[in-house]
Amino acid sequence: MTDRTDTADAAGAVGHPDEPHTASLGSRLNWLRAGVLGANDGIISTAGIVVGVAGATPGPGAVLVAGVAAMVAGALSMGGGEYVSVSTQSDTESAALAKERHELATMPEVELEELAGMYRERGLSPVLAQQVAVELTAGDALAAHAEIELGIDPYERTSAWQAAFTSMLSFTLGALLPLLAISLPPVGARVPVTLVAVTAALVITGWVSARLGGAPVRPAVVRNVGVGLLAMAVTFGIGTLLGGAV
Repeated sequence: MTDRTDTADAAGAVGHPDEPHTASLGSRLNWLRAGVLGANDGIISTAGIVVGVAGATPGPGAVLVAGVAAMVAGALSMGGGEYVSVSTQSDTESAALAKERHELATMPEVELEELAGMYRERGLSPVLAQQVAVELTAGDALAAHAEIELGIDPYERTSAWQAAFTSMLSFTLGALLPLLAISLPPVGARVPVTLVAVTAALVITGWVSARLGGAPVRPAVVRNVGVGLLAMAVTFGIGTLLGGAV
């Protein structure tokens, strides 16, 4: 049986020696990107709420309570949503893998021909496609079929609890910045300080997300900052109107 590590090393050797060609790198980048986006969500949503409350009332107590409530509710919502989403995806993948295991055990010849056919559809000659299918099946039939048929790596599954914890933590860390920025300065300076702190944080998260995705940095930063400032402007305006009406 072919060792998966040896196969991965051989596959990676065909690329540039300085470029990591592993599925685990893509997984780590996805986790990092999710963390950045979670922090970004925490920054924008919490900043919008605390600035809106600050526009409605000068009392620092109300702003602090609203900010803490927004941070806790947002973190729980993010974590719960991520847990449900990843669990549903994991259940679907597990069912698909179980079906694939059954088919490989009960109809191996059919599955082998199916795998060869998929490689023929991808441009390999019939002889080479058959050879590739035979060798991959001999090495790890489930991994070979799961990758090309389902787009799943059966050995690298996302943990729903890990995803939930990551989302909760990243949202909380992001939410702490506007919460501290609105709570610590004097009443007259809290909104300007929050504006500056949130803008700086959104520049950083926009830059990081663009770099991770290989996208142009300037549009990502401008878009990120623009959305955050718009959210704060709208909520501050609504808070001021409601505060004046009350």
